[in-house]
Amino acid sequence: MKNLIFHYLLFTFSLSLSAQEISIIPQPAVVNLHKGSSPYQINAKSKIIINSDSLKPAADFLNDYLQKYFQLQLSTAYIPGKDNNISLILDSRLDGKKGTYVLTVDFKGISATGNSNEAIFYAVQTIIQLLPTNRENIAIPALMIIDYPRFDYRSMHLDVSRHFFDVAFIKRYIDYLALHKLNYFHWHLTDDHGWRIEIKKYPKLTSVGAWRNGSIIGLYPGTGNDGIKHGGYYTQEQIKEVVQYAEKRYITIIPEIEMPAHSMAVLAAYPELGTEPKKKYEVAQTWGIFNKFNNVLQPTEKTFKFLENVLTEVMALFPSPYIHIGGDEGSKIWWKNSVVSQQIMKRHNLKNESALQSYFINRIEKFVNSKGKTIIGWDEILDGGLAPNAVVMSWRGEKGGISAAKENHKVIMTPETRLYFNHAQFVKEDSLTAAKFLPLSAVYDYDPIPTELTEVQQKYIWGAQGNLWSEYITNPAKVEYMLFPRLDALSEILWSPKANKNYSDFLKRLKIQFKRYDLMGITYSNRYLNSNY
Repeated sequence: MKNLIFHYLLFTFSLSLSAQEISIIPQPAVVNLHKGSSPYQINAKSKIIINSDSLKPAADFLNDYLQKYFQLQLSTAYIPGKDNNISLILDSRLDGKKGTYVLTVDFKGISATGNSNEAIFYAVQTIIQLLPTNRENIAIPALMIIDYPRFDYRSMHLDVSRHFFDVAFIKRYIDYLALHKLNYFHWHLTDDHGWRIEIKKYPKLTSVGAWRNGSIIGLYPGTGNDGIKHGGYYTQEQIKEVVQYAEKRYITIIPEIEMPAHSMAVLAAYPELGTEPKKKYEVAQTWGIFNKFNNVLQPTEKTFKFLENVLTEVMALFPSPYIHIGGDEGSKIWWKNSVVSQQIMKRHNLKNESALQSYFINRIEKFVNSKGKTIIGWDEILDGGLAPNAVVMSWRGEKGGISAAKENHKVIMTPETRLYFNHAQFVKEDSLTAAKFLPLSAVYDYDPIPTELTEVQQKYIWGAQGNLWSEYITNPAKVEYMLFPRLDALSEILWSPKANKNYSDFLKRLKIQFKRYDLMGITYSNRYLNSNY
C-alpha cells in the first residue's frame, strides 16, 4: 500500500493543480479531479458501509450532517451492496503518518480508506466539504484524494473565564474544529475573572469564584464598570459530556488550570492561599496583567495540597495525557514583599523570585507526572529554569519556543502577533476587539517552524494553536465572527503540505466555504465577500 501511494503521488504531481477546482479547506496533499467522468449522486437509497465498529462515530457524524442540512437519513451496514455505497474502510496496512487516508469517488459511490479511525473521520470531513452548498442535487465530482496531516498537534483555544459559554456552544465550537481537521481543544477554564469547573472538594471555587460583580466598559483600562453580575461554571457531569462529545470527533481536550498567578478567582474563595491571607480578595472585574492587584498563590504546603486536590479531580475528568497549568504573567512583586515567600526561597536556596516560580512549576510537574500526565505551560515557565518534562506553549513570539526546542522540549507555537484571534481582523472593526491588528493574510503566511532551528531541533515543534481570549467577546455570534475565517487559515497551516500553500487559491476556496457557513448558520464578516484579504 505504501508503494501504491508513493507511485500515485509521482504520477499525479503534475495533475494536482486540478485541486483548485475543488473547494476543500485545509487543502489536501494531492487531488486528482477526473474531468469528464460522471459524479456520484447521493440519494435516499445510498448506504454508509463500515468494516469496523470503531468507525461508527465517523459514519454517524456524516449521517447527522446529511440529515441536518440535506434532510437525508442513510442506513449504515457492514456488507456493501453492488453500488451506491459510501464505504469507510479501516486498513492499518495503509502506510504514512497517522491520519492518512485515500478517498476515491466515481459514479458508483465513494470509498474512503484510512490507516486509523481518525483518518476515516478526516476523510468524512473532506466528503462534507465536497457536498454542494444547496440542498437540491447532492452530487460529488469524480476524483481521487490522498491526504495526511503536516503537524501532529493542531489546536484551537477558547477562554471561558472572561466570558462564560454554555455546553451547547462548546459542542458547536468542537464541531467547528473537527470540520477543519484540528485534533486538540485547549479549554481555558480558570483565570482571575472566573473559575469555570466544579471541584467537589472546594465548593467555594464555584459558589464564589465563578461570579464577578461587573466588567469594565470599553477597551482596557475602560471608561467605568457595567455593574452587571457575570458568571457560570460547568458541573463535572457536563465536563464528562463535553469530553465524550469531543472524543467522538477525535479531539483531545486539554484543560487549563492557571497557577501560580491569574488566581484572583481562587483567592476570592480561599484567601488563605494568597500572599496576603487576611485580605478580602474579589474576582477580577478588569482585564490586563495585575501588577497592581495581588493574584499570586503563596507557594506553601497548604497551597500545593490544594492544587494537588484540584488537579486530581480535573485529571479524573479529562483523559488527555496533557494538563495545562498556565504559568504566565506572574508578577514577582507579591512574593518579593511576602515574608513567607522569602522564607521559602531561603529554605530551598532559591536566588530570586523567578527561581521560586520554577520551584513552583517543578513541584506541580512532579505531581502531575506521578499521575501519568504531562504539563503544558506558557513560555514563562522557562524563566528560572524549565521543568524537566514540560511542553512549552510559545506565545511571546517564537523566542521561548526556539529556546525550548534547543533544549529538546516539545513546543507548541502560538505567537500573539500571528495566532491570537481576539485581535482585530480589519483596521476598522465592526465591534470592540483587542487593540492589535491580525489580518487573515498574516495568519495564512505564518509557518510554525523557525528557520533558525536545525533539522533535528525542528522535530520538537509539535504544532501550533490559535488562541481566542474573550475579554471583548460576550456571545457565541462574536466568537464565530472572530474565529472565521482565520480558523480556515490556521487549519491550512497545520494540515496541508507547506509546498501546497497558495493564498490566492485559498481565497478562491474560501468563497465556497462561506456558502457552507451560510448553510450552517455561522457568523462571519460580510467584508470578506466583497474583496480579497
